[in-house]
Formats: sequence, C-alpha cells, structure tokens
Amino acid sequence: MGERIGIDLGGTKIEGVVLAGDGTELVRRRVPTERERGYDHIVGRVAALVGELRTLAPPSVDDGDRVGIGTPGSLSARDATLKNSNTVCLNGRRLRDDLERAIGLEVVMENDANCFALAEVRAGAARGARLAFGVILGTGVGAGIVIDGRVWTGPQHVAGEWGHHRISDDGPPCYCGQRGCVETFLSGPALERAWGDAGGAPAEATVIAARARDGDARAAGVVAGWIDRFGRALANVVNILDPDVVVLGGGLSRVEALYDRGIDAVRGYVFNDELRTRIVPNALGDSAGVIGAAWLAQR
Repeated sequence: MGERIGIDLGGTKIEGVVLAGDGTELVRRRVPTERERGYDHIVGRVAALVGELRTLAPPSVDDGDRVGIGTPGSLSARDATLKNSNTVCLNGRRLRDDLERAIGLEVVMENDANCFALAEVRAGAARGARLAFGVILGTGVGAGIVIDGRVWTGPQHVAGEWGHHRISDDGPPCYCGQRGCVETFLSGPALERAWGDAGGAPAEATVIAARARDGDARAAGVVAGWIDRFGRALANVVNILDPDVVVLGGGLSRVEALYDRGIDAVRGYVFNDELRTRIVPNALGDSAGVIGAAWLAQR
C-alpha cells in the first residue's frame, strides 16, 4: 500500500494531506476556498492543491492513482451530481467527474461526516469498532456510519443524515424544507437561538455552555433543554443501529456536559435497561476530515 492523498473541501478552506502506507502524515497544505468566485474556481483550487501535494510527496504504488475527497453534501445516486452541500455553487454539478478531468486521477468522494467517522475508526477514538457512528455537532449537524472499517452510504447516499431526522412536528423550520430536524435543535446556531429566546444577550454556543457550567441559571436551563434533546435524538440512533461507539466531533463536541449528563440523557431514552454504547469525544480534532479523505483512496 503506497501513499494516499486526501482533500477536505470546506466552505472556507481546502485542506490536503499525504499519508504514508502506515498512516503517518507526510505533508499537509491548506488554501482558502474562495467560494464566492464560483464553481470553476473551486475545481481549479482543488486541482492545484493536489498537484502541489504530488510534487512534495509523490505517491508511489497501489493508491497513487486515486485521490480521496470529502465535501459537505453527497453524490446523487441518480445522476452523480452533488446534492445537499452548503457551498451551494457545487449543488447540481458533476463535481467528481470534473475533478477527475482537472486532476487526471480517479477521485473517490464522500460526505465530510463520513470521512470524519472513517478517520476516527481507522486512527482515532473509535479504533477497532465494528459499527461506529461519527457525529458532527457544529454550525450544522451530520453523521457518518462505518461498518467493519468501511463507510456505509446506503442506496440513496443518505445514510447517517442524522441532522435531518425529525424529532418534533412543530419545531423550528429547517433549510431542507421540514420542521423540527435534529439540526434545528442541536446545532450551534440552534443553541444560540434558544439562548436568545430565553432573554440572553447574543453569545456563541460554547460561551453559553461555559456559562451554564459556571452556574448561570438562565444558561443552565437552556443547556439542560439542549442536553435533553441530544439524549432523545441519539437514543433513536442507538435503538436502530446499536453501535459499538458514538464519536462526537465539531465545535460543540467540546461541551463537557455531553459526556456525563448527555450520556445519562441517552441512557434514559434508549429502549433498554442499560447503555453499552460508548459515547466519546474525537481523538483527531480538525484533522479527522482530511485524514478520512486520504483513507478513502486506499484500495
């Protein structure tokens, strides 16, 4: 198994890495996405970054003719165009095909949450798990499923889209067109909105969580509601998948309450008299997405 190139195509930055056959990082580079300049510009940025990585650490054998790329959204099973990306200029475009032409290599593309989950199974907090559920809690909410070391996407390429599982018929409206999706309750903006509705002055989600931890009664009430919904939503996942481990990523994964009261909330709603699924913080941090993308390139 030779070196592998991975690309994490985000809304604000594009990050690339080359991993050695044993998973050791050889080189890493990052450039701004500049998505306001449009689709063709982004394709060119990715192609240029891959070219630079190949020059700095030339892939040798086996996997050197493939590139793994993680991006928000996923490929349509109907026509292979990208869908559900928050970098909206990518939606409806044949991004994988256009990147293959621009790069001159085979491209293996997956949702960024899937890349996160794969990285944590191969080299992080879920190492060795047969079934892992990797959660992103941040500006948005997403998840990926990895079974026996392989990403499971499903026939419609929506497996793991936990953020758009509805938990309330009369909840807040979601950009997907539904109401009461998990994302409308558990994302950073959702926590900030709940804080504002409770009369709090504008503050970031992590600041609100810190105030709750430090004894602010209003923040404690808001975070208690957020934790309860986390328990309800994740218990549904446990009831359906019964995973070995749930790994939490994204900016809100650093909220300490998730790993005591959050686990207790899941335990209280799961359809069992005990909770054996481990719920743990990620081990790879912001590196997980690009590392998982590189693992995609492995044959």
